[in-house]
Formats: sequence, C-alpha cells, structure tokens
Amino acid sequence: MHTAVQAHADTTPPGGPAPVPSVARTGPTTAIAPPAGTAPPVDTVPPAGTAPPAGTARRRPGADRLRALDGLRLLAALMVCLYHFAGKNGEIANSWHQSPAQVFPTLSRLAPYGCLGVQFFFVISGFVICMSSWGRTLGDFFRSRVSRLYPAYWAALVLVGCASLLLPVVVHPLRSDEFLMNVTMLQQPMGVPRVLGVCWTLWVEMRFYVLFALFVIWKGVTYRRVVTFCVLWTLAGAFARVAGQPLTDELVMRDHAPFFIGGLALYLVYRFGPDPLLWGIVGMSFLMGQRYSVMALWHPGMHGDFHRNPHVIQLIVFLAFAVVAAVSLGRLRWANGRWLTVAGALTYPFYLIHEHLGWFVVRVLHRGLGLDARLTLLASVAGLLGLAWLMHRFVERPFGPRLRRALASVRVRRAEAR
Repeated sequence: MHTAVQAHADTTPPGGPAPVPSVARTGPTTAIAPPAGTAPPVDTVPPAGTAPPAGTARRRPGADRLRALDGLRLLAALMVCLYHFAGKNGEIANSWHQSPAQVFPTLSRLAPYGCLGVQFFFVISGFVICMSSWGRTLGDFFRSRVSRLYPAYWAALVLVGCASLLLPVVVHPLRSDEFLMNVTMLQQPMGVPRVLGVCWTLWVEMRFYVLFALFVIWKGVTYRRVVTFCVLWTLAGAFARVAGQPLTDELVMRDHAPFFIGGLALYLVYRFGPDPLLWGIVGMSFLMGQRYSVMALWHPGMHGDFHRNPHVIQLIVFLAFAVVAAVSLGRLRWANGRWLTVAGALTYPFYLIHEHLGWFVVRVLHRGLGLDARLTLLASVAGLLGLAWLMHRFVERPFGPRLRRALASVRVRRAEAR
C-alpha cells in the first residue's frame, strides 16, 4: 500500500474540541457551512451554470459527525493488512514458512484484492482534505498535516528499527544515514530504502497536499476553486500519460489523481448538494481510476499462487467510490457509533506498523511457538491493533498537539519580530 495508504483526519471542525487523529490524517468529519437560510459568502457561491440545485439545505456546523468515515478508514487498512499477510509471497511467505496460498487456500483467493484498500484510502483522503481545509489558512493546514502525520510516523520508525535489530532475518536494518533520511518522510524521492514499506503512500499523500495547498488553499477554498482544480488536474493527468515523462508523472500523479479528485468532488456533493457537474467529475474519476487499477494489478495470462480478475478489480474500485458517495448523500448516517471514532484513531498507526511488525509476529507465533495459522492471523491483527491504540494514546494524543503549538509559536514569534 496509503496508506495513503493518507495516507492519513481530524474529527471535529476547526475551532471546536480537541481533534482525534486517525489514518491519513485528513481533516474534520463534520460539515462546516452557514446555517440554513443564511447566504454564503460571495466567493463560495458556485459560478453560473454550476450552482447546486435551488433550495439545497446547507448543513449547520457540527450538525452531524461522519463517523462512518472513521470506520471506512479502518476497513481500508484491514484490506491492506489482509493483502500483506495472505495475498502475496515474499517476506511474509518466509514468516509462514510457505506460501500464504498454501496456508490459506480459500482466503488467499480474496486477499490479493486487499491492495485496493490504497485506492479506497485516496478517495476518502480527497473528501476529508477538502473538508479539513475549508475556512483555514495555508499555515493552519500545514501545521495540521505536520502534527498529524509525523509523531506516529516517527514512533513507527523506532519500533520497526528496533525489530530489525532483534530479528534482522525478517526486517533488514538500514544504515544510519538511510534511517535518518527516513525521518524526513522524503526518502522515496531521495532514492533511499524505506524503513516502512507502506510509506510510499505517504509520499503520494504529501504531493496531493502540496498541489491542493498551492492551487486551492493558498487563496481560500471555495466551490469554484475546487471544481476548477479537479477539472484541470484531470486534464493534466491525461496529458501526462501522453507526454510519458517521469518528472511529469511524479508531479501530476496521473495514476493516483483520479481517486483524490473523486473524493474532492464528493465532499462538494456533501456540502452543497448533488449537481450534474459534480457527478460528472466523480464519474470521470471512477472511469480513469478503474482503468489505472486494472492496468497496475492485472495482465493477460497472469498465473501463479495469486492472481486477480479484472472485473473484480473494477467492482472493488466502484464500491470504493460508491460507499464514499453514500456518505456524501447522508445514506450512512446510521453508522454513528462512538466505537467508530476509536476505529478511526487506530487506523493510521496500525497502517504504519502492520506490515513489517506483522512479519515479525507471524514468525514468532507460527514458526516459533507453533500456533495454528488462523489463530496466528487473528492474534497478529489483534495485537497490532492493540499496539496502534498505545501509539495513539501515548504518542499521537500528547505529542500531536504539542507539535502544533510549537509550530504556531514560531509563527507568533515571527509576527512579533516584524
């Protein structure tokens, strides 16, 4: 995975109670809009020909909490976990002492599709990043992303780094210079090996944040600017494929962009109500996204222990868009249990640690202690979720706000020095 996996959300509106961090760290899960009957500021009114339907009710600030998104994030993370534990060979096969296809003959037919949890993450990320940035300055957005992403990420680096020293046959330790480069989260463009295999999705998320910040948040998030950004980014992705230049692909993210764009448009549906333009953007994003997914995950004549059906790939991508669309239309308001908030809080740290530490736990429980494979799988996931809770409780909750306050104090000192 990204996971972004993203990958990475506050669950309260700006100015409200203390946020609860969760995967992909992508913003609040409540709508922020004028009370019903109050005209929005001029710059938030959609341009002529793209306005939401007349009479569309504006949602009040804090009117409802989209806890369903918290549950969906954890679902996406568990999909990726299933893929890493039972849907591929490599290091996990060494931990099981044989191919997962032999360990789990039935489950291994479904597990290869779990990698599509990354695309699911990206759709959710587009939705919640648009939500989190509405009404915030560029500085607020920057501080929010840094304080949400880095504390748990640094803790995961330490945990996996220690595991690599204890059992290097499972996780190979990196040189000190490589490890320190990973602290920046810029190891991928620097060509440095990754401590966390899943962190490639964080690099994708980071580029999305930068693009959205430069072209939308910089001047203030409005309906018009988000729609324009979605349309231009879609076209840029298509032109990048024609150009075939690696640098262009890296900047435009032609293969991942459709999922973020679809999520952005679905948030506008949630905030302003559905209209043909927004559904057109969502539809185009799905069509481009399913094409990318099939090209990346299926090839004619595929064979071996793990293979994927292109039609199943398309179906899962459709469901990823459809379930976020259901949230934007209010169809999942019934999913409002408080436990979903806890699920959302566990998602990001669980996503960061599950792959490499999972190899470690499986090897110890199954090969070392002889525990049944099914019990090993369940115990590994449960144990990693428990560790994720500890990371959330003792790392994210105390250090995230401290980092944000420290960054804010720098801004205040610079303002006073002028």
